[in-house]
Amino acid sequence: MGYRLPPIPESKLAPVTQKLAFAAVGVVIVAVLAVRSGKVEPLPGVAAVTGGVVLATAAIAVGLVALLEIWRRGSAGLGRTVWSMLVAGLVLAYPAVLASRALRLPVMNDISTNLDDPPVFSSTRAVVAAREGWIPPEIERGRRAAQERAYPFLRTIVLENEPEEAFQLVAKAVRTLKWRVIEEVRPDDRRGIGRIEAIEESRLMRFRDDITIRFRSTGSETRIDVRSASRIGRHDLGANAARIQRLVQEINNPGD
Repeated sequence: MGYRLPPIPESKLAPVTQKLAFAAVGVVIVAVLAVRSGKVEPLPGVAAVTGGVVLATAAIAVGLVALLEIWRRGSAGLGRTVWSMLVAGLVLAYPAVLASRALRLPVMNDISTNLDDPPVFSSTRAVVAAREGWIPPEIERGRRAAQERAYPFLRTIVLENEPEEAFQLVAKAVRTLKWRVIEEVRPDDRRGIGRIEAIEESRLMRFRDDITIRFRSTGSETRIDVRSASRIGRHDLGANAARIQRLVQEINNPGD
């Protein structure tokens, strides 16, 4: 009868790493789906996703200890540990990108192309109802320098068009971007003042951000100012500036 070597014991931390990693995936997926379906409000959803990130971080930490144990003792479980850490790393990848943006960009969640005279969000009954009672507060004028350093490309849009023609051009761009328009006030013949109020939802968790677009005619041209504000969080991670920039690009290069 041949002699069989005893099986190599598996590291006790390898299955723990796996459980933590897959729990993190489950928590994040359930949280995202629950918020997207409207069954959970955004803030609890963010808290749940944060919990998933914590679990993924714990999986990485436990996995590193497991790898050390496997190397020192020759235990089994290397493959399980490595794959579990990769899964946890995937969970952490997008939050890591967001964290880098948070460190690089100033803390602000309300961006305007005109900080000296920012557009005011409409407070009509229909608009307030469409925004579920939310009215963005007045913009903080004291952070002008921070915005200009972070987003020097944000300036008043100047079109050499009549107010109505400019309004139609911008309205088409808004529809192309698939923003939900909740109010339109066409520029009148006397003052050439108009506005568009809209809402955009984020792709992943459908967070709602608010946009107001103001039209002012100077006779030979139409000046357009845009303001975009987030409802959740103090830091928009650059989302509002990017949204305004997409609108400018669509106005200047429609259909590209």
